[in-house]
Amino acid sequence: MRLTCLLLFVLPWLAPSPVPAAQLTPPALMLATRYEAGIEVGDYFVSEKLDGVRGRWDGHALWTRGGQRVHAPAWFTKDWPAEAMDGELWIGRGRFEETSGIVRAARADDRDWRRMHFMVFDLPNDPGRFESRVAHMRRLLDATNIAWLRPVRQSRGHDVAMLDARLAAVVANGGEGLMLHHRNALYRAGRSDDLLKYKPYDDAEARVVAHTPGKGKYRGMLGALVVERPDGLRFRIGSGFSDAQRAAPPPVGSFVTYRYNGVSARGVPRFARFLHVRHEMPPPDPR
Repeated sequence: MRLTCLLLFVLPWLAPSPVPAAQLTPPALMLATRYEAGIEVGDYFVSEKLDGVRGRWDGHALWTRGGQRVHAPAWFTKDWPAEAMDGELWIGRGRFEETSGIVRAARADDRDWRRMHFMVFDLPNDPGRFESRVAHMRRLLDATNIAWLRPVRQSRGHDVAMLDARLAAVVANGGEGLMLHHRNALYRAGRSDDLLKYKPYDDAEARVVAHTPGKGKYRGMLGALVVERPDGLRFRIGSGFSDAQRAAPPPVGSFVTYRYNGVSARGVPRFARFLHVRHEMPPPDPR
């Protein structure tokens, strides 16, 4: 009798645990560095930087950058190519929070996913240079004839004046910025100088450690977030919030993305402005 009781207690702990809804390791992705003046713009393909949720299709399932399974409806990925694709789950400009909520939902809502697109910007397993991968993407996705599975529009750069004009037009219409991809680049995981992001501001993530009370019309609401960077530096973010966000601010312990324009002599971000809550922190860069 004692042995039976002992086995009933021990066996559940020995049973295999269910497979988590995350990969053992996040997908190995090619990551951008910041654009710096002086490059030969004509060597790059230029595209809009979409403000969605990065996704990786492995030929069978969709994963986020952090390695979480995306529970898209079966019809959404039906007849997709059995080829790895790197892209952005995207609804439209300025709708990151909405997109993130749909992607993170444990149960897919068909009405939400009818508005979603997977915008493909690379093919990780294609050994060719980026110029040939662009042509491959177009052929591959045109053949599927799936309206919500499309390649990101890529065009060759000409000069800095054209680049700046394109950036100004995108930002004026609510976009984030541009991506520049060197035409001869191979797909390699990790930070690459062959993939550049060009935006009118920098952005980064920080952890919320405190709230300060609002004054005047914001009395009884959030005044500012006190946040902490990974290196331990603390500073305040006091702008960029809607009234609804000031009434129900990101909780202490959560992570937020903020934008800024350079740093002070002490390294403090200048003109830090709240962008959105970061529901999934990116994994460390691949080594």
